[in-house]
Amino acid sequence: MNSDDARLKKLKLRAWRRGFREADLILGPFADKHVSTFTAEELDEFEALLEVPDQDLYGWILEREATPAEFDGPLMSKLKAFRDEAHKAIGNGTGSDG
Repeated sequence: MNSDDARLKKLKLRAWRRGFREADLILGPFADKHVSTFTAEELDEFEALLEVPDQDLYGWILEREATPAEFDGPLMSKLKAFRDEAHKAIGNGTGSDG
């Protein structure tokens, strides 16, 4: 396994094991779907997001709180769009693959 593969695996694991179930259920599937396509810069940004306390990050994702400027960019937009897609899939009873 090269260092890039190891980094992707570590990011996916961290996204799934936050200790805050609601965040896990958004960040884990998002990581599974997207991190392998991220640029090095996006990986750095995602890694920084994973350092944010769960309650803060979850509030930003759900737009209950304003996302600070340093995190409010294309990656956060992609994460919020993913949240919307996942919500629609659950609401339609199709799950994440449907």
